[in-house]
Amino acid sequence: MRARSNPLDSVVYIQSQVPERAMTAEILGTERSGHGVRIREDGLIATVGYLVLEAEHIWIRSREGQGATAYIVAQDFDSGITLLKPTLALEGSYLVPGLSNELAVDEPLLVYRSDHDEAFTCTLFARQEFAGRWEYLLDYALFTSPGCNDWAGAALVDQYGQLCGVGSLLMELHQDDEEELLGNMFIPIDMVSPYLDEMCEFGQRREPPKPWMGALIQEYEGKLVVTGVYPGCPADLAGIKPGDVVLSVDDEPVNNLSGIFRKVWSLGSAGVEVPLLVSSAGSLRQCLLKSIDRSIFYRSVAAAGQVN
Repeated sequence: MRARSNPLDSVVYIQSQVPERAMTAEILGTERSGHGVRIREDGLIATVGYLVLEAEHIWIRSREGQGATAYIVAQDFDSGITLLKPTLALEGSYLVPGLSNELAVDEPLLVYRSDHDEAFTCTLFARQEFAGRWEYLLDYALFTSPGCNDWAGAALVDQYGQLCGVGSLLMELHQDDEEELLGNMFIPIDMVSPYLDEMCEFGQRREPPKPWMGALIQEYEGKLVVTGVYPGCPADLAGIKPGDVVLSVDDEPVNNLSGIFRKVWSLGSAGVEVPLLVSSAGSLRQCLLKSIDRSIFYRSVAAAGQVN
């Protein structure tokens, strides 16, 4: 396998099957599909993590029509990128990861998807922070416009043919004139490209995992409202319920997603205790949450499902 001039040859179609008992089944569905892009000569594929999170079966199809099952090599919850490998070698090329921080606003870019014969043309709208309710925070993400449909796991490529990002979301972008514009959020590929060797060897980056609470938190009218709690996770065990409002972490007030996540992560690595002040139905209560490593929790849930 070698790098080629046509990035379309590097993109693959991904389909996954997730058991109904999976924690993310209700939110993300049990049948998921999207794209991935080969990033090394050995056939290593990068895709957006939610496509294969908790999947029990993963299928890959190349543009040449070849197909194979695939397995997860590494999941990086910090970036939201997952690495896959097919069980059989598939024909095709690969894209060299580039440097997303060198992109300029309004720079022309191309989006490649497995089931489209032509690239989708867009420009870089912004490179800025992104926070998601699933305890997810990027110092910067790549926002492009106009919006591209069928974006999940798609390859964002610069004018030199290098891979810059992996498709994650379709969302509304806010302009200075307050008009809303439909666009996409891409995860910068260089969040994982320097760590590929260690991720392939250990299944993750070799650094202390961030503490995870297991709650879905949404900003609403200046408040941090819990909209969901995963069963058996630290937030659940601490008695946190949907509808609760998080007011402070370790006695420090928090009022936005990036603030609460950064404060929790500043307390230490996974396993650290997280003191929360929560408002519930007008009353205040202190909660001491024992955080965990998110990846270990997902593996334990999968193992329990296999036993049952």
